[in-house]
Amino acid sequence: MDIKKEVQQQFGKNAASYVSSPIHKDGKDLVKMVEMADLKGQEVMLDIATGGGHTANAFASLVKKVTAVDLTEKMLIEAEKFIKGNGHKNVEFVHGDAEQLPFAYDAFDIVTCRIAPHHFPNVDLFIKEVHRVLKPKGQFLLDDNVVPETQEFDQFYNSIEKMRDYSHFRAWKKSEWIQKLEDSGLEVFEWHRFEKTFFFDPWCSNMKLADSEKNQLTNYILKSSQGIKDKFRMVIENDKIISFVGEAIVLKAIKR
Repeated sequence: MDIKKEVQQQFGKNAASYVSSPIHKDGKDLVKMVEMADLKGQEVMLDIATGGGHTANAFASLVKKVTAVDLTEKMLIEAEKFIKGNGHKNVEFVHGDAEQLPFAYDAFDIVTCRIAPHHFPNVDLFIKEVHRVLKPKGQFLLDDNVVPETQEFDQFYNSIEKMRDYSHFRAWKKSEWIQKLEDSGLEVFEWHRFEKTFFFDPWCSNMKLADSEKNQLTNYILKSSQGIKDKFRMVIENDKIISFVGEAIVLKAIKR
């Protein structure tokens, strides 16, 4: 199956759960994104892969207008219900692809994208599109799960995410994000690393994993090396996985 159809299928069937997901609706990362933005209140903003609409919702009262774009129409429906239910009337919802945005050059003062690029099959095209639609001196705020710089840990995290969620493409290293953004002509100004505790059962339930798939994932994790268990600070009790700790980056870049 085409990776983008996989994304639409996966997010379509789980759309409502993303609105209520603690990982997506809560967290210091979203607060930090808002803090990092330089806002005067007249900005026109684009939120790419809006998902449950949490980022668009957080910024709506702080800017003039938000356009929330997503590849999955069912996600847009849920995001619109959530955001309008919070009283925001300055948010527009558009069906579109992060790698081929349906917007003009230099259209936005600020572009955001949160907990989504690990689903994008061509992240370089996504970055190119961000650069294209941003106005000169425009701000790009990125927030996504990342992997450690060590290859063994990189492979492990991406493997378990793919086993849990077939629409997962790749979580990138921190160094890879900085390299890619600066290669594109965006200048990285500020970034922060966050730790994220994933509780195993809700993490699996969010994707509605079948028991057989969850068992396969459990066995894969239990058989991992002690070094991996230590790195991800796994809590395991009587062969039951309770939680593990991953990481995310929140980053601000400027178009020059």
